[in-house]
Amino acid sequence: NYASVVVAASTECYADILEDLRTNGGRTTLDKRRFLAGWAFVEIARYDAAIENYFKGELPPHDDQFEDSFVVGFERVQSLRYGENPHQKAAFYREPELARPCVATAEQLHGKELSYNNILDLDSALNLAREFAAPAAVVVKHNNPCGAATASTLADSVRRAWDGDPLSAFGGILAFNRPVDADTAAALMSGEKFVECVIAPDYDPAALAALKGWKKNVRLLKTGPLTGQPQGLDYRRVDGGLLVQTRDVGADDFAKWEAKTKRPPTADERAALEFAWLVCKHVKSNAIVLAKGTEVVGVGAGQMSRVVSVDIAVRKAGDRSRGSVLASDAFFPFPDNVELAAAAGVTAIVQPGGSVKDADAIAACDRHGIAMLFTGVRHFRH
Repeated sequence: NYASVVVAASTECYADILEDLRTNGGRTTLDKRRFLAGWAFVEIARYDAAIENYFKGELPPHDDQFEDSFVVGFERVQSLRYGENPHQKAAFYREPELARPCVATAEQLHGKELSYNNILDLDSALNLAREFAAPAAVVVKHNNPCGAATASTLADSVRRAWDGDPLSAFGGILAFNRPVDADTAAALMSGEKFVECVIAPDYDPAALAALKGWKKNVRLLKTGPLTGQPQGLDYRRVDGGLLVQTRDVGADDFAKWEAKTKRPPTADERAALEFAWLVCKHVKSNAIVLAKGTEVVGVGAGQMSRVVSVDIAVRKAGDRSRGSVLASDAFFPFPDNVELAAAAGVTAIVQPGGSVKDADAIAACDRHGIAMLFTGVRHFRH
């Protein structure tokens, strides 16, 4: 009945209604009433979706997590200047009643307005940083980690993460899994570093003051303590539809990894492989990560051929590939991956296994004295 009734579903409507009344001699226009009616139904739908999600949370676990239809109610956090490219319009929405620490609930403490691409990269960087128990720093560029490290202190972790690929790190997004202290801020500000955004659980007052004075446009975000892993379902839009899946969390059990070569990895190699595997999980497929200890030294990402990803990672690492370990997000379809890794000086490899060429890859490792572990789990990230 919007033709004859004005509905105000929120106090945010009042200014619109009053302006319409002033402009049109004490009456509202039909267009305004139609707009406000639509607003009312949006509010109702969001309210109903919140109730639906509440009752879903009360249900016991069941095999089919996916309903025949579902409603997702999101609320707008902010309008964005543009999308991935300047000719695209964009906005940022979040789940209603959201309280967990993530990019959608982070508080911006300093810097320019966030962009569409900033938010994507911040999410990627934060989700990798929170994988680690030790103090960790992650540098992301174009939605892929180009540097990552853990260390005994956060300051050391950011130095080592930046050194993973300084050229690519320039202009990147930086995430920490600990509050940023003054030493970490000083390490970040040293040299010719430039970052678009920093996200961390918190900042010491001295660190925050120093970073605010460092660059006026750098965006500083605070999440609060990082507890647990990302929750809920994962959505991917396609033309005319929506792909829905559970999140890629909780699948890894390092104790179940199997040594497939004559030589098992040493304790140091094993620790490095576990670190590289967690980083590889957050790299776009085909993904290859080279690490020394708990520091990334080379990444090959997003290639149609796995051997090309190995080649890119090796070239990125340079001489640092000697004595490194390698993680692959999926099996090796041919032993040429092993041959290339061996020529670069890689000493141990972790991969899911499951290829018809597994025996060839294992034999190649044995020829070169490389240790190889199978995880039984893969981490494609398209």
